[in-house]
Amino acid sequence: MSAPRRPPNSLPRPPGEYEALERAWRKPGGWRALTAVNNTRIGRLYLATAFALFLFAGVLALAMRLQLAVPGNDLLQPGTYNQFFTMHGTVMMFLFAIPMVEAIAVFLLPGMLGARDLPFPRLSAYAYWAYAFGGAGFIVTLAFGLAPDGGWFMYPPLTGKEYSPGLNADFWLLGIGFIEISAIAGAIELIIGILFTRTPGMTLARIPVFAWSMLVVAAMVVFAFPPLIAGTALLELERAYDWPFFIPARGGDPVLWQHLFWFFGHPEVYIIFLPAAGMVSSMLPALVQTPLVGRRAVIFSLAAVGALSFALWMHHMFTAGLGQLETTLVSAASMAIAVPTAVQVFAWIATLWRGRVQLNAPTLFVLGFLLVFVLGGLTGVMVAAVPFDWQAHDSYFIVAHLHYVLVGGLVFPMLAGAYFWVPLFNGHRMSEAWARWVFGLVFAGTNVAFFPMHVSGLLGMPRRVYTYGSETGWADLNMASTVGALLLACGVALFTIDLIRTLRRPQRAHGDPWRASSLEWLPQDEYATRSQPDVRSAEPLWRQPLLVQEVETGMHWLPGSVTGMRETLVTGWRDARPRYLLVLPGDSWLPFLCALGTAGFFLLMTVQQAIAAWLFGALAIVALVAWLWQADRPLPPQATVAEGVELPIGAEGRASHSWWATWVLVVVDAAIFASLAFTFLHLSMRLEVCPPPGAHLPAAPWPWLQAAFLAASSLLAWWSSRRPAQGWPMLAAGACLVAAFAYDLDAHRHAGLAPSRDAWSAAVAALLAYQGLHVAVLAPAALYVAARGKLRAASRATLDNTVLLWHCAVLQALAGLVLLRLV
Repeated sequence: MSAPRRPPNSLPRPPGEYEALERAWRKPGGWRALTAVNNTRIGRLYLATAFALFLFAGVLALAMRLQLAVPGNDLLQPGTYNQFFTMHGTVMMFLFAIPMVEAIAVFLLPGMLGARDLPFPRLSAYAYWAYAFGGAGFIVTLAFGLAPDGGWFMYPPLTGKEYSPGLNADFWLLGIGFIEISAIAGAIELIIGILFTRTPGMTLARIPVFAWSMLVVAAMVVFAFPPLIAGTALLELERAYDWPFFIPARGGDPVLWQHLFWFFGHPEVYIIFLPAAGMVSSMLPALVQTPLVGRRAVIFSLAAVGALSFALWMHHMFTAGLGQLETTLVSAASMAIAVPTAVQVFAWIATLWRGRVQLNAPTLFVLGFLLVFVLGGLTGVMVAAVPFDWQAHDSYFIVAHLHYVLVGGLVFPMLAGAYFWVPLFNGHRMSEAWARWVFGLVFAGTNVAFFPMHVSGLLGMPRRVYTYGSETGWADLNMASTVGALLLACGVALFTIDLIRTLRRPQRAHGDPWRASSLEWLPQDEYATRSQPDVRSAEPLWRQPLLVQEVETGMHWLPGSVTGMRETLVTGWRDARPRYLLVLPGDSWLPFLCALGTAGFFLLMTVQQAIAAWLFGALAIVALVAWLWQADRPLPPQATVAEGVELPIGAEGRASHSWWATWVLVVVDAAIFASLAFTFLHLSMRLEVCPPPGAHLPAAPWPWLQAAFLAASSLLAWWSSRRPAQGWPMLAAGACLVAAFAYDLDAHRHAGLAPSRDAWSAAVAALLAYQGLHVAVLAPAALYVAARGKLRAASRATLDNTVLLWHCAVLQALAGLVLLRLV
């Protein structure tokens, strides 16, 4: 091991310097615990909620397996069974899997990156509470018979008003809406956190593999979730206002939903798998005490899997009547993605071969993951072959494949991660003796439960049936699957008991029980480490043997608290050189109240309680404005962050991390617009005559006048960024934006636009409505920025970010004009 270089602060810091640090990061007690925003508190809440929903979905699965244990069973009625399998799939895919991987990232990444916290802690808190309130409202529907019953994929036309007239489908759309908000907020937080708040010296080549996996996953969320947002919005518009996007009799197309849903749905499988793969790549070197073999190849393979996953969405649509060219290309991509996945598998096997394997609890579950996931991957290659997929589609073979991939690809790594990282909670390891029982039950239960489903599927058992006849020959296979499910449930129950028992033990220092190489095993408190470490390798705890003592005595970056508030360093995205000091917001009720208002508004609107809904909406708006108002606060211009090193506090424009976060939001916004544009093009291409009879666009000079208003709006917004002390240019920009939309709306109204008449008109109205949504957000933002700009120069970041959003909204509106005219 190389000798340590002289750290930034050559002398230990006196103990008194840490009083301000401990005071700034003191955790709230009692009811004020709901105000916590730092990553350790929010990460624990995330983990606990996601795991509780995992247990709930498991109970639903057990009930379904008991129903299918014998032919002709009547334990569950058909309607109840439909609700159970819809809730099980939805909770597992949306309320457990994605939130769980983001929860693990929120809890672990600041420690791995050597940061005090993620850059937007209140955004993390809002994302969690939106998820918690939305998930709770979704689960409660089961008690009132309002649970969705159209499957976790919610295919129209069965989920339209004609076949699902109640509120069941609306609650599904509502629940997924909260997950969309939470996931995208989490993705923005993770992208900016990983790129800009790494500790000094942690260059791109030294980022932990788990952080790389979460960076890829967060980027995937940014591109994969917008089509789902568009699809759920269109389905709700159809249900609420009779806009016939998916009704063939009026020009709609149910296959459009499949395109939008599966453009999210297949990347989602890898959104779930890649964090688990990153966890395995991070745990394995510590478990076998050797660096990961092929580290760079593993990182490139993570990015390759993420990119290829977007070419596979029609993998689920081979039987939907697509053309031969499309199915051939998607089939080839489905097989090609096995190559970068195999790179990771062989890297793990080589690391096990080179290291010293000890069959402790995490290692057992890593080995189980390799066996189960590889088997699921092999059946995935089988269904990538179009002729085989035609035979196996919608059979229990697909159920078996899906569960091997998801249980093997997430549950086994999750359990391995629990045994590995639980000491970070209170310093105690879970029981090794219990772990062997847990592993045996979970491994045996998984294979006994799901392997027979391959056979029953090939024998013709379809998915989503609540019973079957004794003459089918499926009885023994279904009984075996039920016994396996009970074994699996026993293993999960035993793990849960041991987890609770371990977490109830008294707090103590966690140390480094695995002799790991990554920074999360440094001595931690609510504020992370006493000083942010100066990193010089990809395995800092192995290559810098004195790092623990140096960091704990304040000999590295940012010892104590400079401003008396919560702080972390912002570093360059490539070289990790310190750029400026970021002052983080403290604990607050505002994210909680904003999430409560958001949840209350949508839940009450769903049950048609308009007055109460708008009261909750007002609560959300007031909380959001107060939240933003607090973000602009006067601070000193510079601070000393190490011996002889001064940095500015905060930054403006392109130097600011918030400016880049706004760009991520712009990408999400543009992807939603692209999904709506795809909807318009898809529906237009199905028409023999476009526009359809009775529908037409406004006549000239409509597009030229609207384009002039939009250009003037963007120009005034740009001018306001040059004159931040004057509010009138932004107010004038807002007036032009409102005028452009009002003119556009009036022109379409006089042209006779009738969204409920045909799907083409509904697609035009959807593009118009999305433009209106931007106006509804940016017009109040213009008032806010104008008022804020007169108070202090600290509102500069808010102004820069608003202007950036403004330009992108104008470009979208102009693109919509061009699209409508060209088609």
